[in-house]
Amino acid sequence: MNIDHPTVGVLGAGGWGTTLALLLLGKGFEVRLWEFRPDAARKVSLERENKEFLPGIPLPETLLIDSDPAIVLSGVNVIVLAIPSQFVRHAILNLVGLIEPGAMIVNAAKGIEEQTLKRPSEVISNLLAGIYPDHYVALSGPSHAEEVSRGIPTSVVAASQNLETARQAQNIFFTPNFRVYASEDLVGVEIGAALKNVIAIAAGISDGLGFGDNTKGALLTRGLAEMTRLGVKLGGQPRTFAGLSGMGDLITTCMSRHSRNRYVGEQIGLGRTLTEVLAGMSMVAEGVRTTKSAHEIGRREGVPMPITDAIHAVLFEDKSPRQAVVDLMTRDLKVED
Repeated sequence: MNIDHPTVGVLGAGGWGTTLALLLLGKGFEVRLWEFRPDAARKVSLERENKEFLPGIPLPETLLIDSDPAIVLSGVNVIVLAIPSQFVRHAILNLVGLIEPGAMIVNAAKGIEEQTLKRPSEVISNLLAGIYPDHYVALSGPSHAEEVSRGIPTSVVAASQNLETARQAQNIFFTPNFRVYASEDLVGVEIGAALKNVIAIAAGISDGLGFGDNTKGALLTRGLAEMTRLGVKLGGQPRTFAGLSGMGDLITTCMSRHSRNRYVGEQIGLGRTLTEVLAGMSMVAEGVRTTKSAHEIGRREGVPMPITDAIHAVLFEDKSPRQAVVDLMTRDLKVED
Protein backbone atom coordinates (compact mmCIF):
# COMPACT_ATOMS: atom_id res chain seq x y z
CA MET A 1 0.00 0.00 0.00
CA ASN A 2 1.07 3.59 -0.47
CA ILE A 3 -0.14 6.50 1.66
CA ASP A 4 1.58 9.67 0.49
CA HIS A 5 -0.54 12.15 2.42
CA PRO A 6 -1.78 10.66 5.70
CA THR A 7 -4.91 11.95 7.34
CA VAL A 8 -4.84 10.36 10.77
CA GLY A 9 -7.54 9.44 13.23
CA VAL A 10 -6.27 8.44 16.67
CA LEU A 11 -8.80 6.41 18.64
CA GLY A 12 -8.13 6.79 22.35
CA ALA A 13 -7.11 9.99 24.14
CA GLY A 14 -5.07 8.42 26.91
CA GLY A 15 -1.43 9.31 27.37
CA TRP A 16 -0.18 7.17 24.48
CA GLY A 17 -2.93 8.15 22.04
CA THR A 18 -2.40 11.83 22.79
CA THR A 19 1.37 11.44 22.40
CA LEU A 20 1.09 9.70 19.03
CA ALA A 21 -1.35 12.34 17.85
CA LEU A 22 1.16 15.05 18.76
CA LEU A 23 4.02 13.16 17.10
CA LEU A 24 2.11 12.85 13.82
CA LEU A 25 0.80 16.41 14.00
CA GLY A 26 4.41 17.55 14.35
CA LYS A 27 5.15 15.93 11.00
CA GLY A 28 2.58 18.15 9.32
CA PHE A 29 -0.20 15.58 8.99
CA GLU A 30 -3.85 16.34 9.63
CA VAL A 31 -4.63 14.57 12.91
CA ARG A 32 -7.88 14.06 14.80
CA LEU A 33 -8.11 12.59 18.29
CA TRP A 34 -11.14 10.63 19.53
CA GLU A 35 -12.06 10.83 23.21
CA PHE A 36 -15.17 8.71 23.72
CA ARG A 37 -16.37 10.73 26.75
CA PRO A 38 -18.04 13.93 25.46
CA ASP A 39 -17.33 15.94 28.62
CA ALA A 40 -13.67 14.94 28.62
CA ALA A 41 -13.34 15.71 24.91
CA ARG A 42 -14.76 19.20 25.42
CA LYS A 43 -12.51 19.80 28.44
CA VAL A 44 -9.31 18.76 26.67
CA SER A 45 -10.27 20.71 23.55
CA LEU A 46 -10.96 23.86 25.57
CA GLU A 47 -7.93 23.65 27.86
CA ARG A 48 -5.56 22.42 25.11
CA GLU A 49 -4.01 20.03 27.62
CA ASN A 50 -4.80 16.44 28.58
CA LYS A 51 -4.44 17.01 32.31
CA GLU A 52 -5.82 13.56 33.17
CA PHE A 53 -3.37 11.46 31.16
CA LEU A 54 -0.57 13.70 29.85
CA PRO A 55 -0.26 16.76 32.09
CA GLY A 56 2.13 19.54 31.22
CA ILE A 57 2.13 18.92 27.46
CA PRO A 58 0.36 21.65 25.43
CA LEU A 59 -1.93 20.60 22.58
CA PRO A 60 -1.79 22.81 19.46
CA GLU A 61 -5.01 24.39 18.20
CA THR A 62 -4.59 22.40 14.98
CA LEU A 63 -5.28 19.13 16.82
CA LEU A 64 -8.99 18.37 16.56
CA ILE A 65 -10.37 16.56 19.62
CA ASP A 66 -13.89 15.17 19.44
CA SER A 67 -16.15 12.46 20.85
CA ASP A 68 -18.01 11.95 17.55
CA PRO A 69 -16.27 9.10 15.68
CA ALA A 70 -17.92 10.12 12.41
CA ILE A 71 -16.10 13.46 12.58
CA VAL A 72 -12.79 11.92 13.64
CA LEU A 73 -12.80 9.19 10.96
CA SER A 74 -14.22 11.10 8.00
CA GLY A 75 -11.76 10.79 5.09
CA VAL A 76 -9.09 9.23 7.31
CA ASN A 77 -6.62 6.83 5.68
CA VAL A 78 -4.52 6.02 8.78
CA ILE A 79 -6.26 4.90 11.98
CA VAL A 80 -4.26 4.54 15.18
CA LEU A 81 -5.82 2.30 17.83
CA ALA A 82 -4.59 3.55 21.20
CA ILE A 83 -7.24 1.92 23.37
CA PRO A 84 -6.74 -1.00 25.77
CA SER A 85 -6.67 -4.34 23.96
CA GLN A 86 -9.70 -5.62 25.90
CA PHE A 87 -11.84 -2.87 24.32
CA VAL A 88 -10.61 -3.14 20.73
CA ARG A 89 -13.41 -5.48 19.66
CA HIS A 90 -16.14 -3.28 21.12
CA ALA A 91 -14.68 -0.14 19.57
CA ILE A 92 -14.31 -1.64 16.10
CA LEU A 93 -17.82 -3.11 16.17
CA ASN A 94 -19.18 0.37 16.81
CA LEU A 95 -16.96 2.05 14.22
CA VAL A 96 -16.80 -0.52 11.43
CA GLY A 97 -19.14 1.39 9.13
CA LEU A 98 -16.99 4.52 9.44
CA ILE A 99 -13.66 2.93 8.51
CA GLU A 100 -12.52 3.32 4.91
CA PRO A 101 -11.74 -0.08 3.28
CA GLY A 102 -8.26 1.06 2.21
CA ALA A 103 -7.27 2.60 5.53
CA MET A 104 -4.16 1.48 7.39
CA ILE A 105 -4.88 0.26 10.92
CA VAL A 106 -2.01 0.84 13.35
CA ASN A 107 -2.56 -0.86 16.70
CA ALA A 108 -0.61 0.59 19.60
CA ALA A 109 -2.26 -1.47 22.37
CA LYS A 110 -0.44 -4.37 24.02
CA GLY A 111 -2.43 -7.35 25.21
CA ILE A 112 -4.39 -10.52 24.47
CA GLU A 113 -8.19 -10.58 24.50
CA GLU A 114 -9.26 -12.36 27.66
CA GLN A 115 -12.42 -14.09 26.44
CA THR A 116 -11.09 -15.40 23.11
CA LEU A 117 -7.31 -15.56 23.78
CA LYS A 118 -6.78 -13.74 20.49
CA ARG A 119 -4.05 -11.26 19.65
CA PRO A 120 -5.22 -7.79 18.47
CA SER A 121 -4.52 -8.63 14.83
CA GLU A 122 -6.69 -11.74 15.11
CA VAL A 123 -9.53 -9.70 16.58
CA ILE A 124 -9.23 -7.14 13.78
CA SER A 125 -9.09 -9.84 11.10
CA ASN A 126 -12.47 -11.17 12.25
CA LEU A 127 -14.09 -7.76 12.08
CA LEU A 128 -12.43 -6.00 9.14
CA ALA A 129 -11.82 -8.51 6.38
CA GLY A 130 -11.00 -5.73 3.92
CA ILE A 131 -8.30 -4.28 6.16
CA TYR A 132 -6.32 -7.27 7.37
CA PRO A 133 -3.59 -8.38 6.78
CA ASP A 134 -2.15 -6.04 4.14
CA HIS A 135 -3.33 -2.90 5.93
CA TYR A 136 -2.64 -3.85 9.55
CA VAL A 137 0.40 -2.79 11.62
CA ALA A 138 1.38 -3.36 15.25
CA LEU A 139 3.44 -0.53 16.75
CA SER A 140 5.42 -1.71 19.76
CA GLY A 141 8.58 -1.22 21.78
CA PRO A 142 9.94 0.59 24.85
CA SER A 143 8.00 3.83 24.55
CA HIS A 144 6.48 5.49 27.60
CA ALA A 145 4.24 8.38 26.60
CA GLU A 146 5.72 10.54 29.36
CA GLU A 147 9.10 10.42 27.56
CA VAL A 148 8.06 10.35 23.89
CA SER A 149 5.86 13.43 24.39
CA ARG A 150 8.93 15.33 25.63
CA GLY A 151 11.10 14.37 22.68
CA ILE A 152 13.28 11.86 24.54
CA PRO A 153 14.97 9.57 21.96
CA THR A 154 12.95 6.38 21.54
CA SER A 155 13.03 3.36 19.22
CA VAL A 156 10.08 1.13 18.34
CA VAL A 157 9.12 -1.49 15.78
CA ALA A 158 6.29 -1.48 13.22
CA ALA A 159 5.24 -5.04 12.34
CA SER A 160 2.94 -6.33 9.64
CA GLN A 161 2.50 -9.57 7.75
CA ASN A 162 3.11 -7.40 4.69
CA LEU A 163 6.62 -5.95 5.01
CA GLU A 164 5.83 -3.10 2.62
CA THR A 165 2.96 -2.06 4.89
CA ALA A 166 5.34 -2.13 7.86
CA ARG A 167 7.78 0.07 5.91
CA GLN A 168 5.00 2.51 5.07
CA ALA A 169 4.14 2.82 8.76
CA GLN A 170 7.86 3.18 9.49
CA ASN A 171 7.98 6.26 7.28
CA ILE A 172 4.75 7.71 8.68
CA PHE A 173 5.87 7.54 12.33
CA PHE A 174 9.60 8.17 12.04
CA THR A 175 11.04 11.39 13.48
CA PRO A 176 14.61 12.26 14.54
CA ASN A 177 13.61 11.40 18.13
CA PHE A 178 11.35 8.45 17.30
CA ARG A 179 13.22 5.79 15.35
CA VAL A 180 11.05 3.06 13.81
CA TYR A 181 12.23 -0.36 12.65
CA ALA A 182 10.15 -2.54 10.31
CA SER A 183 9.33 -6.20 10.91
CA GLU A 184 7.18 -8.87 9.28
CA ASP A 185 7.02 -10.98 12.46
CA LEU A 186 3.60 -9.79 13.56
CA VAL A 187 3.04 -12.77 15.85
CA GLY A 188 6.33 -12.34 17.70
CA VAL A 189 5.88 -8.59 18.14
CA GLU A 190 2.34 -8.93 19.48
CA ILE A 191 3.23 -11.74 21.88
CA GLY A 192 6.28 -9.90 23.19
CA ALA A 193 4.26 -6.72 23.66
CA ALA A 194 1.62 -8.56 25.68
CA LEU A 195 3.70 -10.88 27.83
CA LYS A 196 6.25 -8.32 28.98
CA ASN A 197 3.45 -6.73 31.00
CA VAL A 198 3.00 -9.97 32.95
CA ILE A 199 6.69 -10.12 33.78
CA ALA A 200 6.55 -6.45 34.78
CA ILE A 201 3.96 -7.31 37.43
CA ALA A 202 6.39 -9.95 38.73
CA ALA A 203 9.19 -7.36 38.78
CA GLY A 204 6.98 -4.97 40.71
CA ILE A 205 6.14 -7.66 43.26
CA SER A 206 9.88 -8.21 43.68
CA ASP A 207 10.32 -4.50 44.36
CA GLY A 208 7.42 -4.43 46.80
CA LEU A 209 8.86 -7.37 48.72
CA GLY A 210 12.16 -5.54 49.04
CA PHE A 211 14.22 -7.87 46.89
CA GLY A 212 17.25 -6.62 44.97
CA ASP A 213 19.03 -6.51 41.64
CA ASN A 214 19.80 -10.24 41.66
CA THR A 215 16.12 -11.07 41.80
CA LYS A 216 15.18 -8.53 39.14
CA GLY A 217 17.90 -9.76 36.80
CA ALA A 218 16.71 -13.35 37.16
CA LEU A 219 13.09 -12.37 36.57
CA LEU A 220 13.88 -10.47 33.38
CA THR A 221 16.10 -13.26 32.03
CA ARG A 222 13.76 -16.14 32.81
CA GLY A 223 10.77 -14.02 31.85
CA LEU A 224 12.29 -13.43 28.43
CA ALA A 225 12.83 -17.18 28.05
CA GLU A 226 9.18 -17.73 28.92
CA MET A 227 7.99 -15.12 26.43
CA THR A 228 10.17 -16.61 23.70
CA ARG A 229 8.99 -20.18 24.30
CA LEU A 230 5.36 -19.26 23.93
CA GLY A 231 5.92 -16.83 21.06
CA VAL A 232 7.86 -19.36 18.99
CA LYS A 233 5.23 -22.03 19.67
CA LEU A 234 2.60 -19.66 18.27
CA GLY A 235 4.65 -18.91 15.15
CA GLY A 236 6.92 -16.02 16.14
CA GLN A 237 10.62 -15.76 15.34
CA PRO A 238 13.15 -16.21 18.19
CA ARG A 239 15.16 -13.14 17.16
CA THR A 240 12.12 -10.90 17.64
CA PHE A 241 12.23 -11.50 21.40
CA ALA A 242 15.80 -10.22 21.56
CA GLY A 243 14.61 -7.01 19.90
CA LEU A 244 12.69 -3.89 20.82
CA SER A 245 9.27 -5.50 21.30
CA GLY A 246 10.82 -8.28 23.40
CA MET A 247 13.86 -7.58 25.53
CA GLY A 248 13.73 -3.81 24.94
CA ASP A 249 10.16 -3.35 26.10
CA LEU A 250 10.64 -5.90 28.87
CA ILE A 251 13.56 -3.99 30.41
CA THR A 252 11.78 -0.65 30.22
CA THR A 253 8.48 -1.91 31.62
CA CYS A 254 10.09 -3.83 34.48
CA MET A 255 12.39 -0.98 35.56
CA SER A 256 10.50 2.25 34.93
CA ARG A 257 8.66 4.43 37.42
CA HIS A 258 6.19 5.14 34.58
CA SER A 259 5.16 1.48 34.24
CA ARG A 260 1.59 0.86 35.37
CA ASN A 261 2.12 -2.91 35.42
CA ARG A 262 5.24 -2.68 37.58
CA TYR A 263 3.30 -0.38 39.90
CA VAL A 264 0.48 -2.92 40.27
CA GLY A 265 2.98 -5.60 41.21
CA GLU A 266 4.83 -3.34 43.62
CA GLN A 267 1.65 -2.45 45.48
CA ILE A 268 0.69 -6.11 45.77
CA GLY A 269 4.18 -6.89 47.07
CA LEU A 270 3.60 -4.20 49.70
CA GLY A 271 0.50 -6.00 50.89
CA ARG A 272 -2.41 -4.41 49.03
CA THR A 273 -5.02 -6.49 47.20
CA LEU A 274 -5.47 -6.38 43.43
CA THR A 275 -8.94 -4.88 43.88
CA GLU A 276 -7.57 -2.08 46.04
CA VAL A 277 -4.78 -1.28 43.60
CA LEU A 278 -6.95 -1.18 40.49
CA ALA A 279 -9.61 0.92 42.24
CA GLY A 280 -7.04 3.67 42.73
CA MET A 281 -5.84 3.76 39.11
CA SER A 282 -7.24 5.91 36.30
CA MET A 283 -5.20 4.16 33.60
CA VAL A 284 -5.37 0.51 32.54
CA ALA A 285 -2.67 -1.98 33.48
CA GLU A 286 -2.90 -4.38 30.53
CA GLY A 287 -0.83 -7.05 32.26
CA VAL A 288 -3.58 -7.98 34.74
CA ARG A 289 -5.93 -9.39 32.13
CA THR A 290 -3.07 -10.57 29.96
CA THR A 291 -1.94 -12.74 32.88
CA LYS A 292 -5.20 -14.66 32.62
CA SER A 293 -4.92 -14.99 28.85
CA ALA A 294 -1.24 -16.02 28.86
CA HIS A 295 -1.85 -18.55 31.62
CA GLU A 296 -4.61 -20.18 29.56
CA ILE A 297 -2.64 -20.13 26.31
CA GLY A 298 0.37 -21.69 28.01
CA ARG A 299 -1.78 -24.52 29.34
CA ARG A 300 -3.46 -24.98 25.96
CA GLU A 301 -0.16 -25.12 24.09
CA GLY A 302 1.69 -27.20 26.70
CA VAL A 303 4.35 -24.49 27.13
CA PRO A 304 5.99 -24.21 30.58
CA MET A 305 5.40 -20.69 31.95
CA PRO A 306 6.29 -20.81 35.65
CA ILE A 307 6.52 -17.05 36.21
CA THR A 308 3.21 -16.37 34.48
CA ASP A 309 1.58 -19.20 36.43
CA ALA A 310 2.96 -17.79 39.68
CA ILE A 311 1.61 -14.30 38.93
CA HIS A 312 -1.75 -15.82 38.01
CA ALA A 313 -1.82 -17.58 41.39
CA VAL A 314 -1.03 -14.33 43.23
CA LEU A 315 -3.54 -12.19 41.32
CA PHE A 316 -6.44 -14.60 41.05
CA GLU A 317 -5.90 -17.53 43.44
CA ASP A 318 -5.02 -15.66 46.64
CA LYS A 319 -1.49 -17.06 46.86
CA SER A 320 0.82 -14.86 48.91
CA PRO A 321 3.61 -13.19 46.92
CA ARG A 322 6.27 -14.61 49.24
CA GLN A 323 4.93 -18.15 48.87
CA ALA A 324 4.93 -17.72 45.09
CA VAL A 325 8.62 -16.80 45.24
CA VAL A 326 9.39 -19.82 47.42
CA ASP A 327 7.57 -22.11 45.00
CA LEU A 328 9.42 -20.66 42.02
CA MET A 329 12.82 -20.98 43.69
CA THR A 330 12.30 -24.56 44.89
CA ARG A 331 11.02 -26.09 41.66
CA ASP A 332 12.88 -29.14 40.31
CA LEU A 333 16.37 -28.22 39.15
CA LYS A 334 16.93 -28.16 35.39
CA VAL A 335 19.35 -27.22 32.60
CA GLU A 336 18.99 -23.58 31.52
CA ASP A 337 17.23 -23.25 28.19
